[in-house]
Amino acid sequence: MNDKPEAPSVLDEGQRTALRNLAMKKAGKDVDWITIADARTLTDLGLAERNRSGWRITAKGEEMLGETDPETPSATVLPGPGAD
Repeated sequence: MNDKPEAPSVLDEGQRTALRNLAMKKAGKDVDWITIADARTLTDLGLAERNRSGWRITAKGEEMLGETDPETPSATVLPGPGAD
C-alpha cells in the first residue's frame, strides 16, 4: 500500500517554482532558494526527495514538470566536445 498522496494535476505557484528550481539544479544550473514548505510538499507527493545535499527532483517530479512546464530545461546530459 502506498501512503503517499497522489500528486495533484495542478501545483500552486510556489510548488511549481520549487519543482522548476530542482530540475534546473539537477541540470547543473544555479537556482534561487527553495521554500522548505514547498519542498516538503513536493516530497510528500513523491515529486522530490531529501538527501544530505538538500532536495532533489524525482523521476515522477520530472515527468510532472515536463507535462505542465515544457519550457523548463531538462536534466539530460549531452556528450562534451570531441565525443563521438
